[in-house]
Amino acid sequence: MNNLEQINIKPVEIVDFLKKEISLKNIYKKILYQRMIERTAGERGITVTPEEIQAESDRFRTENRLEKAADTLAWLEDSMISPEDWEAGIRDRLLAKKLSQALFEKEAEKSFIENKVDFERILLYQIIVPYEKVARELFYQIEEQEISFYEAARLYDIDERRRLKCGYEGKILRSALKPDIAALVFRGHVGEVTGPIQSEQGYHLFLVEEFIGAELTPERRQNMISNLFKQWLEKEMIYFIHNQAEKTESTKIDES
Repeated sequence: MNNLEQINIKPVEIVDFLKKEISLKNIYKKILYQRMIERTAGERGITVTPEEIQAESDRFRTENRLEKAADTLAWLEDSMISPEDWEAGIRDRLLAKKLSQALFEKEAEKSFIENKVDFERILLYQIIVPYEKVARELFYQIEEQEISFYEAARLYDIDERRRLKCGYEGKILRSALKPDIAALVFRGHVGEVTGPIQSEQGYHLFLVEEFIGAELTPERRQNMISNLFKQWLEKEMIYFIHNQAEKTESTKIDES
């Protein structure tokens, strides 16, 4: 038996603790979400098979190096759940994933096509300095090859992290940039220095090393589906709560 299980903590203590931690509302929401998932999945005939649960549990054990049955049982005991609890949790997560895909897979693809430009990326370097005069001087020096962009970033950028990386920002989505900056860098050419452009941070110079076309990768598809599903759950919960409030009010009127 897990040592924690030997400590007698009553359910009411758990509820009181969640209230004090301002966490109880989130638990309520998750329970309501699960009810809505169960209801909608049932209406659509979506189920999870024992084989799917077994495959997912095997995948989890492999990822977490729970190679022996004894290792899995020890992990379950330490987590204070039974094998049945674990399988029930796997089943709930798989059901939510299958429902989200049934509801929003096509919508995610449509949204990607309609907003494809927002998913374009660039491999971006930038320099930010506090004064326009400095930015323009650096621009001309880089253009005249008196200094490289990377060396200028290492010497003059206002941000220590970016100085250490010689201005490297990484692969950046167009949608992650402010519209005026996105318009500037995406109409430039690879290896071309653009700017300066002003923001609240200072004056920016940019260098694009690569333009990366938009692609609906499996990871991006799943992220889009998950976001749409979360939005749907929130709307369904609000609708459910509103209906319950109306029913309660109607019952009070009938009783009076």
